[in-house]
Amino acid sequence: MSDRLDDLERRIDELRAGVRTAMRARDTATARTLRAELRTAERTWDTLVSGDGPATEHGPPAGNVPEESGQGAPRRARAHGAAARRGDGPRLVTVREQVHQALALLDAPAQARLIVAVSQAFFAGSIRSPQLTSLRRDEERSFRSSPYGRPYYLCAALTDRLSPARGLLTVSTWPAERRVVGPLSPRVDFLTCALRVARHLGGLPGSLPDGDRLLARMARNIPGAGDDAFGPPDPGRVVEAARRELRVHTRRDTRDRAQLAKRATSQLDDVAALFGAATLSTVAKESSTMRGGR
Repeated sequence: MSDRLDDLERRIDELRAGVRTAMRARDTATARTLRAELRTAERTWDTLVSGDGPATEHGPPAGNVPEESGQGAPRRARAHGAAARRGDGPRLVTVREQVHQALALLDAPAQARLIVAVSQAFFAGSIRSPQLTSLRRDEERSFRSSPYGRPYYLCAALTDRLSPARGLLTVSTWPAERRVVGPLSPRVDFLTCALRVARHLGGLPGSLPDGDRLLARMARNIPGAGDDAFGPPDPGRVVEAARRELRVHTRRDTRDRAQLAKRATSQLDDVAALFGAATLSTVAKESSTMRGGR
């Protein structure tokens, strides 16, 4: 019982932090989803404390669920479908939404492995890196079929050639200057992400082991961010160390990104501005594919 309560209390703290993050980012859809999960977790906690019977975080007490045999499974499936249509239960957070949550926290272009780590550490995410491989292509197809039909799109960062940067995801609602990468941008974005992770951890009421481990890995690549003591790094120290190095690079990187954003805005159409311009190698590959299919 105590272990279950401890797990639930940690989950409730994580969900509350996620709601705050979503509200600060004005992401009402994510905030609404997390609030539904939070209410379910709190109801489960109340049930366990009051001793009313066993409960799970995603459903009613086990005693009220028909058995899987006979007609029980179809009845439960129909009831579950009706509840989902009514909006009674929490909606599952899709891979797309989990990636958006992580990017909203990081506030900078990020590689799949960092997005997955942030999602798992702060939002109890279930995504895996291979799932992000086709996500950008799916987003581009959606945009082409119905431009601006969604509140946001997960899109590519753009290189100095205005082509998609390999493996870097951004959010379409970010300013163009944040969706392009210059020579110094990888380091600036890493420091920005570390700073954001540290601030988020520092604002939580308790410890978060997965978040502490993520910050420790990031701190090892920032001079002055770690120390020789055992245990998780001090978030405040990581913030200060990241700020010190950012002061060295930010002015140059801001200038480079402004120039790239200006080029992207003037030279690219809406699709290419979000997902990158096709390079000569891409065109040659597509032409070869078309010839091979004849």
